[in-house]
Amino acid sequence: MKSKPAFRFLCCVVAVFSANSFAQSPAPSIAGANFNAAQSCQRIAVTYLADTNISLTEIVSTNSFVAPGADTTMTTPAFCRVVGRASPAVNFEVWLPLSGWNGKYQGTGNGGMAGTISYDSMANALRRGYAVASTDTGHVAGPIPFDASWAAGRPDLIEDFGHRALHITTVNAKQLTEAFYHAAPDYSYYVGCSKGGQQGMMEAQRYPDDFDGIIAGDPANDWTRFYAGAHLWYSLAMLEDEASYIPPAKLPALGNAVNAACDSLDGIEDGILQNPLACNFEPASLTCPAGTDNNSCLTPKQVTAVEKIWSGVSTSDGELIYPGLVPGGEAYRGTWSTWVSGRDPFTSLHWRGGEGFFRWFVFNDADWDFRNFDFGEDLKYALEKVGPAVDSNDPDLRPLRDNGGKLLVYHGWSDPDISPLASINYFESVVEVIANDNQAPNWQTALEQTQDFYRLFMVPGMAHCSGGPGPDRFDALTALENWVERDIPPESIIASKIEDGDVVRSRPLCVYPEVASYSGSGSSDEAANFSCVVP
Repeated sequence: MKSKPAFRFLCCVVAVFSANSFAQSPAPSIAGANFNAAQSCQRIAVTYLADTNISLTEIVSTNSFVAPGADTTMTTPAFCRVVGRASPAVNFEVWLPLSGWNGKYQGTGNGGMAGTISYDSMANALRRGYAVASTDTGHVAGPIPFDASWAAGRPDLIEDFGHRALHITTVNAKQLTEAFYHAAPDYSYYVGCSKGGQQGMMEAQRYPDDFDGIIAGDPANDWTRFYAGAHLWYSLAMLEDEASYIPPAKLPALGNAVNAACDSLDGIEDGILQNPLACNFEPASLTCPAGTDNNSCLTPKQVTAVEKIWSGVSTSDGELIYPGLVPGGEAYRGTWSTWVSGRDPFTSLHWRGGEGFFRWFVFNDADWDFRNFDFGEDLKYALEKVGPAVDSNDPDLRPLRDNGGKLLVYHGWSDPDISPLASINYFESVVEVIANDNQAPNWQTALEQTQDFYRLFMVPGMAHCSGGPGPDRFDALTALENWVERDIPPESIIASKIEDGDVVRSRPLCVYPEVASYSGSGSSDEAANFSCVVP
């Protein structure tokens, strides 16, 4: 994508190797005899950045940074901290390690409705030797989850939230990195999940030259349809008629019944559905006997609610607006009990998300009632009004491909927030574009050509970005670094389940459409006993 400098001047005498950066050789650390880190950090405050002001530059010593609102210090190496604000209200920070810079830049994503700097993600990148930046996307988070009142009457802030804030932060951060180290980054990467996944997909589609490699986890890329067909639809399934509401105490019965019916389909009983699409469990089998209602069964209205959540919602013409959730993981802590049911009616994150987005982004009406949403005309209006700013659903990734960029997407099969089917559908839409590009004679060739620059990894049993019954810890960034820098595409990524600090299970994550298949011998808790095969 660009020529790579053979060496660079750094702010120290000795290069420090990051334990997690074994896939690349750190650039040499050479400093001039008169180099002064504090002066260099102060000097970059006068770097010209279009429509941007730098309000703070400071040296932060090792393990001394306390994030705003926190009361404990973060574990970080020493770094130069730069705080800035781009017009109209895009706050951002750039952290530049004083020693051991790996010669690379990393942008980090947000979650939910954003509104905060992602300090933890910045610290992770800094520990790997990266220069790193994060933005609040142009507004300050409200007091409750998914608060969107900041968007009322502010299409400029919606535009920043949707795509502009991360892009302008990336442009500014690269300039500051070059000003500090007197050398541009060799490679630039982006890492994000959920809203951060949407940001990554937006970068891949709208700003394909910002990053050499992008990791987009559980992406909410089809934002407007997702908020209508998931957040709103799941909430209506339970709350339009409150007799349909499923309290958290009933979720173990649902989750256990799903596992009893489908867990062994992959040949292993481990509480994880390897392929939820093969599960034909019928919620009606849990219907309470007439005159009975307890935590071991579902009332007929509750059965209908589950069926609606799994099926998704379609238009009056039969067009699927957004896919439903899939069976698996319903009873695991923090999954359905947080996202779908909440602790009580009208407390779930789905309800908060859908209600806030349409009330303020779309209708700008404090009295708007989610029960009145029309999945025909109202959705059409929303798509026209805010879709261009927030939706990253363009399947034409040829500019990213032609620019040499790589896209690595992962999605948890037990995600209770964003349907994993949405990531599969988008991936296949990209393959379709490649297939129609007059260069691929058939679907298999188009698939292989797509996988040259875009790979999808489905994560069995993982909930939203982490958690769930399946292995949910894996190093996607090293896999992406090897792909970008060494042209070694990831054939699989090892994921682990960690409990009380110990690895209790590991599995390979396979390149979609391949799945992990147990060899039939050895422990089914060890990744070495699995291989990736086409189902």
